[in-house]
Amino acid sequence: MSFLRQRQCCPEIMDQPDLKAEPHIEALRALARINYFSNSAGILWPNLAELARTMAPRVPRVLDIATGGGDVPIRLWRRAQRAGIDLHLEGCDLRPVALEHARKCAASTGAPIRFFEYDARSGPTLTGYDAIMCSLFLHHQDEGQAIALLRRMADMAGRLVLVNDLERRWIGWLAAHVVSRVLTTSYVVHVDGPLSVAAAFTPCEALALADRAGLSGARVDRRWPFRWLLTWRRS
Repeated sequence: MSFLRQRQCCPEIMDQPDLKAEPHIEALRALARINYFSNSAGILWPNLAELARTMAPRVPRVLDIATGGGDVPIRLWRRAQRAGIDLHLEGCDLRPVALEHARKCAASTGAPIRFFEYDARSGPTLTGYDAIMCSLFLHHQDEGQAIALLRRMADMAGRLVLVNDLERRWIGWLAAHVVSRVLTTSYVVHVDGPLSVAAAFTPCEALALADRAGLSGARVDRRWPFRWLLTWRRS
């Protein structure tokens, strides 16, 4: 597995602008299933719960960029409901198909989450958010884009930045091959899963990116399974 010593960045099917709606939605459903079993919302939850308690009685505004099918903010809303914590959650994405799917999923669960179209890499700087987060998006960027994205997230976040992503490890790469086939029939995810792991940053690389982006004091911690969480708080 020596090829994983360096990032292997290959175009993913999900990044293709001409991807048809049916396979796109099937892939979003598959990713939601994978996010459920890999506890994506649970990785983010403790920091958001702490933020809500710190800010009470004011309700934190939280934006999930590149939200895809919106499953992560929807699951965070469910956690907040069970915990009796108020969070104002929103999600943005560049793809209309993903946004429409996210809105339908939120409506079916009663989650009052606004989803809107926005290019996280080049759109205007958004204001008014206490926390900016993303899941499984950073590895889609080259090094320069990743640094610019982290800087942009920090500029928009009043208090907190959270980045949940894959770790480039051979065991994670093998797991992506197996798990993607066990949990879904989506050919998009079968292809893109291992490609995503091969393109992912290691925790050390992610911390170096944060430092270069000016996120002083950021920390990166490994999370099960084969993921890491970057946390930065505005001082």
